[in-house]
Amino acid sequence: MPDDVRNVKYVIDLGPRPSLPVAGSDARFPVGRIYCVGRNYAEHAREMGHDPDREPPFFFMKPANSIVEDGSAIGYPVKTKDVHHEIEMVVAIGKGGKDIPVEKALEHVWGYGVGLDMTRRDVQGEAKKMGRPWEMGKSFDESAPCSALRPAATIGHPAKGAIRLKVNGELKQQGDLSQQIWNVQEQIAYLSGMVTLQPGDLIYTGTPAGVGPVKPGDRLEGHVDGVGDLTISYR
Repeated sequence: MPDDVRNVKYVIDLGPRPSLPVAGSDARFPVGRIYCVGRNYAEHAREMGHDPDREPPFFFMKPANSIVEDGSAIGYPVKTKDVHHEIEMVVAIGKGGKDIPVEKALEHVWGYGVGLDMTRRDVQGEAKKMGRPWEMGKSFDESAPCSALRPAATIGHPAKGAIRLKVNGELKQQGDLSQQIWNVQEQIAYLSGMVTLQPGDLIYTGTPAGVGPVKPGDRLEGHVDGVGDLTISYR
């Protein structure tokens, strides 16, 4: 890698780096990679037809440019007839590391947000039936809405409190952060044993029960106690 990337001349322009606003600031948080942990609430595991026993966590990824900011109106995804909502707390990594001990994990967290892991459930389901990777059910354009981030230095490290989602004013998902099978520290420790975490990485920490379909015209309102709110709509 060149010593000074600021002086590198690229053959194409990729545009601005994906980023998220920081609540109460004009600064922004640069987004690197987006990791999502699957089936991290027992009731959600059950509704998806899986045993909620404490098996090792597993992760999938979304591209950084799938981020959608709070207040956005986005188009209904292509190649699907069954898009589902999954409300999640988002962890923003501020300090990278490898094989991070559980007891040191929160030292690597810069802040938190409210996110949605949007899922093309029919695409995912078909891939599962065929024994193929189901990345295209998760990693598509505008599949990672996220609120402005709030620094841990300001709000601490939420470990309990309500997490919920309303669709068109009707409560669809509701749970508590304390119901996570693997807490934030454990997720960071496990994931950092698989890959070296980098500053700018996001971790979507799993969703409670109640996932379901959305359609054009729907308004989604997410909330996590102590973290904030997220509102998006589908055109």
